Order: sequence, then structure tokens, then C-alpha cells
Amino acid sequence: MKLTILGGGGFRVPLVYGALLGDHAEGRVTHVVLHDLDAGRLNAVTRVLAEQAAGVPDAPEVTATTDLDEALRGADFVFSAIRVGGLQGRADDERVALAEGVLGQETVGAGGIAYGLRTVPVAVDIARRVARLAPDAWVINFTNPAGLVTEAMSRHLGDRVIGICDSPVGLGRRIARVLGVKNPGEAWIDYVGLNHLGWVRGLRVAGRDELPRLLADPDLLGSFEEGKLFGVDWLQSLGAIPNEYLHYYYFNREAVRAYQQAEQTRGAFLRDQQARFYEEMRNPDAAALRAWDTTRAEREATYMAENRQTAGAGERDADDLSGGYEKVALALMRAIARDERTTLILNVRNRSTLSVLDSEAVIEVPCLVDANGAHPVAVSPLPNHATGLVCAVKAVEREVLSAAESGSRRTAVKAFALHPLVDSVNVARRLVDGYTAVHPGLSYLK
Repeated sequence: MKLTILGGGGFRVPLVYGALLGDHAEGRVTHVVLHDLDAGRLNAVTRVLAEQAAGVPDAPEVTATTDLDEALRGADFVFSAIRVGGLQGRADDERVALAEGVLGQETVGAGGIAYGLRTVPVAVDIARRVARLAPDAWVINFTNPAGLVTEAMSRHLGDRVIGICDSPVGLGRRIARVLGVKNPGEAWIDYVGLNHLGWVRGLRVAGRDELPRLLADPDLLGSFEEGKLFGVDWLQSLGAIPNEYLHYYYFNREAVRAYQQAEQTRGAFLRDQQARFYEEMRNPDAAALRAWDTTRAEREATYMAENRQTAGAGERDADDLSGGYEKVALALMRAIARDERTTLILNVRNRSTLSVLDSEAVIEVPCLVDANGAHPVAVSPLPNHATGLVCAVKAVEREVLSAAESGSRRTAVKAFALHPLVDSVNVARRLVDGYTAVHPGLSYLK
């Protein structure tokens, strides 16, 4: 089975390959094709993968190419993890937004809109090529903003593109752990929303909802990441556990202030950190896997550091430093390729799952997965406060898609202005001016 990884020179690719090395069953991935526009990054990641595979007799073969069509031909699965504009683009997104006093985070607010406007045209081109060159392939999208990009690609690939994110998985795992659930895989997580905008409303073990027990115990509730981040009182008020990215909405002023005061934005930190890694890989004698693993550990430990500092949440727990999106991707591939039915929280077309959104809207919910793909599970309606936020953000996503399709600068301004975290139409206009000035990839906006 052939897996093509777009963004194959990306820093997190070894996580995916490491997960594949542990799969020895029939129908496993036997050939991995890495595609990237940067040959130097491809070479660095290929070296890491070679060291990972040392001593594994049936390790998947790895090839690398800068030719997109060559990478796609004959693929059974396509894993899309591209970053249009690179980490410099992310750093610019943050800088332009913070200069206007609004959030520049990669997927939330102004930064997420800018990233989406740059990425959607590229993702649509990829989707069209997949439909032409590998029509039977399944596309697993991790490219951010994951829900928005998945929806853009679904207009050309239908249900054969599925978005993944490790945030809901990590949240469910933390809740299960603090409740003493020995096997988190046995817990049913009632989670619903959009990517980076969802809530856990229940966690059932053997048919019993254990979440009320957690919400009723302040000590237990305050003992894990989200309890420390949001505060016990706010979680009890919500009656649910929000995805960590909702901290940017519920504590926006504090988050913006922390990012403005930080020595470096997150994007700038990752840009510099990864530049050191790739520079080190120019030395043919460098220990590639060790250098990568050291860099990864630092990356995970500093994740959302400004938010935790604002909330006084302290350092991340050791159990939360292992990532997880590669495990979701592998479980998804296994379920489809081998008809190993499972339940995963995924980004898929709504159909009739959430009545407040149309059938084509991509949402993030538990799905039953089998050989025919991912099927969203019926969920109860969202509370009013969540419905309002989900509908507002989905409306912004639709304006981003419209602007990317039409090239309309006016529509791009509308997308920024309608976002709950952008507080002025004039700010929206200046944001578009600022982003088009620094991003050549936005030159299509007229």
C-alpha cells in the first residue's frame, strides 16, 4: 500500500513514519513517498526516517520527490501536511495581527484567516490533481486551518477527504486519565464543534456518563491541563470541557497581551528552532534522529506556553508531550484499508449531524469509520452559546472560501471583519493591507 505525504520535508513527518514502523499486519503501508518543494528539507527528513528504520526488517520503503504529480500517481492514501509560506509566513501572520491588537494565532482569528487565504488555493489545486491522478485515494488532511482546508478540498473530493486533529484526542485522553479510566479507548467521548472550536459534553464508560462526576469535584477538575487553563469555576459554568483553543476566545485580552509581551511569537520560535535543526542536517555526520528528537521535545514542552502562563497553569504534564495526530492518522488508514471498524473524532461533512449548519459544512465530531470512510455520529444540539460561536466562525470560513475562489479583496475584508476576535471593520481593512504587503501568496486578492 502506497502512502504519499505532502509536506514530506516537514518536521513532524517522523512521527507518522514511526507509527508505521509498528504496524506489521497484512495490508500495511509498504511504500512512503515524501513530497516537498524544498529538496534540502526532504533530504533531512529522509535521513531521520532512515535512522528510525534501522533494524526494522519490514520497514516501509521511502522515496522522495519534488514532483507533485509523480508523488500522487498510484497513491492509496495521501497525507496532506503542507505549510504555505513556511514558518516565516506564520511569524508574519502573528506580527501583522498583534500590531493591530488582535490575535495572530495560526488557526484562530486574524492569523487563521490569513493562513487560510494563502492555503486554500494550493489545497484546491492538490484536490483537483488527486481527483485526476489518484481518484481512488483517500486524502487525510492535517494542513491547518484543518476544518477550513478540508471543506475546500471536499468540494472536489467529496467524502474521500477527511480532516484530522490531535487536540480532541488529547483532551479525551486527559479527561479519561483523571477519571481513572484504565483504557481510554473504551470511553465514548461526546465531542462536537468545528476544528479547534469544540466541547466535550460527556464521557461514557460502560454506558455511564462520568463527566458530571468530574465537573462536581473542584480538586479533580483543577488537576489537569484544561482545568488549569480555563479555571474550575468557568468549566463548571459551561458544564462542559472546551478544546484548549477556546482559551483564545474566552480569555482573548489576556492571550493577546501575553503574545504581545512575549520575547518571540510561537511562529518565530518554531521558525528559528527548526532552522537550527535543518542547518544541522547539512552536516552529513550529524546524528539525525537524535537531533530531531531533541528538537521535538522542546517543541512539545513549549506548546501554548503563553496561554498557560496567563492562566498560571504551569508546565505541561509529561503525559501530554507525546503528540498523537500520527496515531489518529494510522487508525484512520487501518479502518479504511482493512475495514477495521473504529470510532474517531474527525473533520467531515456535516450531512444532518448539526441542524444549525448545512450538509456541506465540515464539522469535528465522533465518526464511525469503516471501508467506506468516516460517518458522523448523530449528536444532541449545541447549547446556545456554542451554537452562536460555531455559526459565526463557520460564516467566516465561508467568506474565506469565497475570497479564495473569487480573488475578491472586499470579500477578504468581510471575512476578517466578521470574525468574533476582530473588533472593527477598519482593523479588518488594515489587516488585509498588512497581509497582502508581506505575503506574495495573497497577490491574487484584487
